[in-house]
Amino acid sequence: MLAFAEKVFASETKGEGVRDEISMFEVQDDCPILQQEMAHHLHTDEDTEKRWVVRQQKCRTITLPSSMSDQARKVLAPVADVLFNIPTYLEVPDFQRVAIIGDYASGVTMDDFELSCKGVYRALTIREKYMRLAFQRFPLTTSQYLREIEGEPFKPEHTVQPVFTSPPKKGEDPFNTKCLPENLSWVARMKDGVIYTYKDAAAADQHKPIENMPAPDYMTFIDDMNFLIALIAQGPIKTYAHRRLKFLMSKFNVHEMLNEMEEMKELKLNPHRDFYNCRKVDTHIHAAACMNQKHLLRFIKKSYQVDADRVVQNVKGKDVTMKELFANLNLHPYDLTVDSLDVHAGRQTFQRFDKFNAKYNPVGASELRDLYMKTENHIDGEYFARIIKEVASDLEDARYQYAEPRLSIYGCNPNEWTKLSILSLCSSVNVDIFRGKNFVPHFGKMLENIFLPVFQATIEPHANPELSIFLKHVTGFDSVDDESKHSGHMFCTKSPKPEEWNIVKNPSYSYYIYYMYANITMINQLRKARGMNTFQFRPHCGEAGAVTHLLASFMTADNISHGLNLKKSPVLQYLYFLTQIPIAMSPLSNNSLFLEYAKNPLLEFLKKGLMVSLSTDDPMQFHYTRVRPDCEPVW
Repeated sequence: MLAFAEKVFASETKGEGVRDEISMFEVQDDCPILQQEMAHHLHTDEDTEKRWVVRQQKCRTITLPSSMSDQARKVLAPVADVLFNIPTYLEVPDFQRVAIIGDYASGVTMDDFELSCKGVYRALTIREKYMRLAFQRFPLTTSQYLREIEGEPFKPEHTVQPVFTSPPKKGEDPFNTKCLPENLSWVARMKDGVIYTYKDAAAADQHKPIENMPAPDYMTFIDDMNFLIALIAQGPIKTYAHRRLKFLMSKFNVHEMLNEMEEMKELKLNPHRDFYNCRKVDTHIHAAACMNQKHLLRFIKKSYQVDADRVVQNVKGKDVTMKELFANLNLHPYDLTVDSLDVHAGRQTFQRFDKFNAKYNPVGASELRDLYMKTENHIDGEYFARIIKEVASDLEDARYQYAEPRLSIYGCNPNEWTKLSILSLCSSVNVDIFRGKNFVPHFGKMLENIFLPVFQATIEPHANPELSIFLKHVTGFDSVDDESKHSGHMFCTKSPKPEEWNIVKNPSYSYYIYYMYANITMINQLRKARGMNTFQFRPHCGEAGAVTHLLASFMTADNISHGLNLKKSPVLQYLYFLTQIPIAMSPLSNNSLFLEYAKNPLLEFLKKGLMVSLSTDDPMQFHYTRVRPDCEPVW
């Protein structure tokens, strides 16, 4: 015991600065000289040469001797094929690869395996069918395997892709109307919630739409949706998908363990490129909240200093100046702070989408929201446009950061389109709000207000050149609302047509998705035929609510935003992986609404191979710094 105590004491005193005879040869783990030597080791050519020798030795060790028996050769031949017949895409220098050889074991019985494969195959063909119809993306690799299963040759020219407008070149006028196609005498008219294109009014009366522009079949869509609902509920398929997802995550973990240092070396050897000076695109950011709260506060104060006597509102025929507006609210911009502005979401908004929406009202006043963050106001959205222009200027100064802001179309009247002149859009919101206030007589009228102006601008672009030019820079349609609210309506063959939906109650999510997709499909076919750009369908999906939301988007959407509920369905998660559906995720946004930050599945989805990206969603509610696509945390 005494000897042990002396050793403990010696170790303690050694930590206090007492040196022994070998202390001069010891090096601490955090020594900067040691770290510098390790970093230098990553860049030495000698290390590369040693790795090449080891690789050659490994190859030589599996050479099959001539004296080996035929049975042994049959056993070891697959190993030699794996090492020698390496596909081109795996020939990455100094990266280790793990090969799994032998009979494929799926972890389920052969009967369950066959059932799972047939179900997954049909699900993939369903998505491919609807993506082709709407000129949206479907991965080439998956398409190649489907053609191989069907015994048909794969031809890349048979694939369809969305058509985008190229950015204007230097000195080119992006608002030039001479490039617009000529007007046509065609007619666009809605029938059963879907807008069709006819050659003339007589053809429209007889419902004879133009050929080669087929609409999605309503009954077939319902059948496909019912099949997918049954598929994601089958036990054998859930087991198979769960095992495949675990296998994918294990592959990522093994790759990370084996090649972490090599990836770090590759990063260090890449000149003039790191996280801050590589291009980043924020594909999910709402224009009404694209500024941070300090930016909004600064703009309000500045506008009051300059335009205090400007008429900004008309109440019951009486003009109201900005100064009078603030006086009616018992406010003065000089006294406002970011705390009193109260636009930042916190724990009080968790699971409360109604409180989150209220955060769009500065100091709780809807009058200020109408003035600064909407286009439908007395000044035609001038302040809103100026705020977005300032945010765009910040992005231009950042040089490596881009964004696609989403603007709101509510479907109250068809004139909303003419007041939008920025870059992108999103649509739509609750029909129950507008039906309850008699803004629209039925759901079909809201659809008509949203989509009919787009058809008319496509058929006769010179009749509304401002809208036609604006649509050239629109990339897609969104669908935004509180997914946690349950409508109680199941979308089926007995569902009323949009023209018949005249009750206050809101339709189901799948009902919204189908009719938006159907109209986008018809628009894309018309615009493709006219040589114009097409639109993508990019709804909010899977943030809350039922997993059937994700199922409907699997059938119809090019990409989605959020996708949190994919973690609840291994089958849908596996299908999203196979089809590589892009998912723009917003952990900071979810943390204040539906899911705590530590439980966010973004990292898990990334490891499994799903196509995920980071987005900011609503910087005004969640951020304290300038809006940037790199504001979100990155693992």
